[in-house]
Amino acid sequence: MAEGLNTPLEVFAANSKELRRGWGWLLFWGILLIVLGIIALGDAVLVTFVSIIIFGWVLLIAGIVEAVQAIRHRKAGPGHLLLHVLNAVLGIVVGVMLLRNSLAGALVITLLLAAYFTVAGIFRIVAALTVRIPGWGWALASGIITLILGILVWLGWPHSGLWIIGLFIGIDLIIAGWAQVALALAVRRIPT
Repeated sequence: MAEGLNTPLEVFAANSKELRRGWGWLLFWGILLIVLGIIALGDAVLVTFVSIIIFGWVLLIAGIVEAVQAIRHRKAGPGHLLLHVLNAVLGIVVGVMLLRNSLAGALVITLLLAAYFTVAGIFRIVAALTVRIPGWGWALASGIITLILGILVWLGWPHSGLWIIGLFIGIDLIIAGWAQVALALAVRRIPT
């Protein structure tokens, strides 16, 4: 935090002119998130499998990069080398498993997503209630909805594992987009 600024509202006020200048970008990104969310809702099964495949490739590539790091830093010591090798093997194995069996990956990741939405919802609620920047009500609503989505994942598993990831990604994008739009419109009203 800047010197002399004690609360999040003071920090927000100090940076309000900069935010006001960029309100159009905030609005654009909010609208883009809403559009992407609507697209995701249109084909939740496809979004689920695409996200699993992308995640598989990301893990596979990260594992390969970690293996290169292991080779590059092999003289740094056995503990350092072992850490890189374990990370490389884990990334490559899990990445290949997700790419070879997306259905099982979707089921497992559905459970992980339940944990993500639950924790993210709690974080958004606490942040909205703590900071209370303009548009904080939308951020609070976003947190509450995200928390509810996390709980619903637990209740619908495993049957909903095919489409729930895509559905929740779409809903979360729409809610986050509306929160971003609300912030942009609130920032726009800040006097210059």
